[in-house]
This record gives sequence, C-alpha cells and structure tokens, in this order.
Amino acid sequence: MTQLIRSEAIGERIVIIRGQKVMLSGSIAELYKVEHRALMQAVKRNKDRFPEDFMFQLTGEEYAILKSHFVISNWGGVRKRPYAFTEQGVAMLSSVLKSKRAVQVNIAIMRTFVQLRELLSSNSELMKKLEGLERKYETHDHHIKIVFDAIRRLMAEPKKKKYKVGF
Repeated sequence: MTQLIRSEAIGERIVIIRGQKVMLSGSIAELYKVEHRALMQAVKRNKDRFPEDFMFQLTGEEYAILKSHFVISNWGGVRKRPYAFTEQGVAMLSSVLKSKRAVQVNIAIMRTFVQLRELLSSNSELMKKLEGLERKYETHDHHIKIVFDAIRRLMAEPKKKKYKVGF
C-alpha cells in the first residue's frame, strides 16, 4: 500500500501542551478526513475510553496562546476550545473510528510518535557523550570549547519561524 500521509505532515501537528506531546482534535479530524464534530461525537459516545491522561480540553488561556502562536483566525473554524489527545488517546481513537482510512492514519501517527521519541532519545545520548568529552578536554585548548559550543548550538531545537501575514 502506498504511504497514506507523510510522517513530516504528522510531526508538524504534534505540539507540546502541559509538558506532553499531543495532537489537537482539529488536526486529527483533518488527517482522518472526518468533520471535527463527528470525531468528537464518537469520542463522547465512548467517554470511558478517554481518561484525562489520554485526552483533555484546552483551557481558555492555552487556547488563546495557541491561537496567537499559530495565527488562527477568530472568524472561522472551530470556536470551542479544542481537545488534545496524547499518544495513548490517539491509539484509543482506533477503537472508536472504524474506517479504513482512520486505521491507516492511526498507524502512521503511532509510527511518528515512536520516531519522535527515538530522535529525542538519541539526541539525549549524544548530548551526554558531548558533555563527557568536554569535561575530558576542558583543561586543554580554548578552541576546543568553541567547537563544543558550536556543536551544542547545532543540536539545539530550531527556533520557530515567525510568519508574516499579509502581502
């Protein structure tokens, strides 16, 4: 089967809220190609499958920050505060949404979460090795410190681009 959706497209929709990697209900509905309303109806019919650590609704403050961060229009789209689904919540959606596309998208999302976790883990291990080397050579040359600083900057998370809206 051809790849249904690029993992980069999924990865772009994973955000960190309350210290957790989550996907918002609107993004999930878009990926599954279902109406947001239909997705949330299916979730509410199966509320016992979605405890707080699987899914939560954003607070007004979180939603305001999200809207300003992603420059979401106040005039269109969902006007209610969206729900955030953790990795376990997204996995649980596969038991609620039965379409073939939902199953395939769910598999792609799970693979993206795993890739993200592996990437973060490998960067953490690399950072530990770098710190060990830095301690080993810190009494040597000032130029080595410059190299370590440059490597650390390259490994840092990229800063979010600010997009200019308009012409």
